Amino acid sequence: MSIRPVKRIVSSKPTIEGAGVHLRRAFGFGETSEFDPFLLLDDFRNDRPDQYRAGFPWHPHRGIETITYVLAGNVEHGDSLGNRGNLGAGDVQWMTAGRGILHQEMPQGDAHGRMHGFQLWANLPSSLKMTAPRYQDIKAAEIPEIVDDDGTRVRVVCGDFRGRRGPVEGVAADPRYLDISVPPGKRKTLPVELERHAFAYVFEGSGSFRAASQPFGVLTEKIDGADDILVREQTGNRSLVLFDSGDEVTVQAGEDGIRFLLVSGKPIEEPVAWYGPIVMNTQAELQQAVTELRSGTFIK
Repeated sequence: MSIRPVKRIVSSKPTIEGAGVHLRRAFGFGETSEFDPFLLLDDFRNDRPDQYRAGFPWHPHRGIETITYVLAGNVEHGDSLGNRGNLGAGDVQWMTAGRGILHQEMPQGDAHGRMHGFQLWANLPSSLKMTAPRYQDIKAAEIPEIVDDDGTRVRVVCGDFRGRRGPVEGVAADPRYLDISVPPGKRKTLPVELERHAFAYVFEGSGSFRAASQPFGVLTEKIDGADDILVREQTGNRSLVLFDSGDEVTVQAGEDGIRFLLVSGKPIEEPVAWYGPIVMNTQAELQQAVTELRSGTFIK
């Protein structure tokens, strides 16, 4: 067994999307080969309704799958095929855009005005980019949770983990998507298959992930004689940890514990050409999609 070293830690960047939604972007709209098959991860955490209520009005998607995971508040959604729904705290929606869909997502805060969730984009291989669109709406109660003797909790959103399988099925990227909470001071080692790309996104507390070397500007400490990257509050919360190759990830929780998404998937290794929420393999395919949008033939 080999522990995955940390390639780097990236603080999510503030950005504005949709009709004025303030969010943090962990990665996306750039060189994403190290994250393949994933394209983008947004953290839409906010407690100011004026910064998210305008939402994401009607917009197109083609060639990708979007995964929306809500932790607080709710998201109302609808699409050009007549589908409607509402995602509440703990719920997940996996949308396969395939050959094309127009939809909108309108976040609503909880009773205290708080909104929190994530949206992850997964690429589709060329053979499935023009497949029929579909949805998988998953309620919180359907997501299995594993609780260890030390208090560690793992929600299995997608993929297999310790004999439990998440409810999302038939996803081309075959990802594993876990929501992991480790209590204060505890250390956990988690399996990640060697052939997968993997990253963690820390969104509560702090901790350290084992690393082979010290990236620029990141403090280190010694734990059990090994060099670890220390993920302090300023670099841990809302920070993405990109792992190198190996078949295990080791995390040491800080004094407040740590909660993070652990996401992994098998690389598709195909060319990526994208224009906003349309992701194809070539510029010609992108141009065709734009032409169809303008001519009203985008929806098949």
